[in-house]
Amino acid sequence: MQRYSRIAIFLHWAIAALLAFQIAVGWALEDLGARGFAVFQLHKSIGISILGLTLARIVVRYWKPRPAPVEGGWQGALAKAVHAGLYLFMLGAPLTGWALVSTAKVKVPTLIFGTVPLPHLPLPMSANDPASAAHAVLAWIGIALLALHVAGALRHHFLMRDGLLWRMMPARSPLWLVALPTLIAVGFLLGRAILPASAPKAMPQAMAVPSAPTAAEEEAPATVANVLGADVPGNTDNAAVPSEADNAVAAGEPVGPPSSWAVQPGGTIGFSVGNGGETISGGFSRWTAKIAMDPDHPDSADIRVEIDLASASVGDSYKDGMLAGDEFFGVAAHPKAVFTAKGAERTGANGYRASGTLTLKGVSKPQSIRFSLSGTGKTRRVSGSATIARAPFGVGNGESGAGLDPKVAVHFGFSAKAE
Repeated sequence: MQRYSRIAIFLHWAIAALLAFQIAVGWALEDLGARGFAVFQLHKSIGISILGLTLARIVVRYWKPRPAPVEGGWQGALAKAVHAGLYLFMLGAPLTGWALVSTAKVKVPTLIFGTVPLPHLPLPMSANDPASAAHAVLAWIGIALLALHVAGALRHHFLMRDGLLWRMMPARSPLWLVALPTLIAVGFLLGRAILPASAPKAMPQAMAVPSAPTAAEEEAPATVANVLGADVPGNTDNAAVPSEADNAVAAGEPVGPPSSWAVQPGGTIGFSVGNGGETISGGFSRWTAKIAMDPDHPDSADIRVEIDLASASVGDSYKDGMLAGDEFFGVAAHPKAVFTAKGAERTGANGYRASGTLTLKGVSKPQSIRFSLSGTGKTRRVSGSATIARAPFGVGNGESGAGLDPKVAVHFGFSAKAE
């Protein structure tokens, strides 16, 4: 039986193994969050590789002679339709993925296997939703076509016993018959093996998903959101801000040490930033705070808030991965942001301002926050905001942050109890 050329055989099995890898990885990408950034980058690299190999396969198809069809009639027509569909899938899936990345609100640079930069396609942002839908549909169509292709090949080789599979083998040997199809299984298993382990459950005091700001929070808008251009109100469970003492110290009496306040679960810390006429919002799911303050004597305040920068999220896995990278938070070298303040001043009946220092990415700069207290007794509701210039901290200092506004809005809200 006439065989395909060796180069056609190589391209066939290489593309098959890479497609198996992509299917294994693609199923899990949406659930990985920031942990999937590296895998997503590899997914893009493999996709572009499949595109290149498919183009080469098309050239070889018309350059080198290929075996004649082994079946006519409707079965032969179906086989030709499946082959044509597979070529459309192998071209369309990478192209729609490329279009999806190129039209995202935040441009994520793509380096093919970490070295060769892939330019973005000159498409309008309005093409993002159609590209996303087409990419998802093509994936499922491709899986169905691959299943039909495999079923047809097995039918011919083992049921009709016409030796069809030998046409796609370098030699007529049982070793090749086992080894080459095994590459497909290896590709799939490798794709599953590189997926990150499940994320640990959030700590009780951590905020998982930013929630909309309360009316009290809106009174003191925050601005620490220029990091990615996202509008995601955050929730903060770990910040503790003092409330008014139960028994106010009478005028003239000595003032004792300020009360310490414990932040209760359910709080939020969020950020938002402008991005070319749109807004990107996000929040932090893990942070802690140590706060001591007598609301009647705000100069006694002692505040320290630590934010786990790896917990930053804007609700998109590959953008979350960018946040952790050197262009934004540089989590590997600087995992935490720290705000400290000694003393505060009253700005209204229930309003305060605390001026302190923010340390981010190894840089320390003066920073102030505004907050208000509501409620009575030993429990208070705290809401506040801040505006942070990102350039002094080197946040969004590369191509990906070029379209972001220079200042980020931060807002927070939580309940605290006096200890």
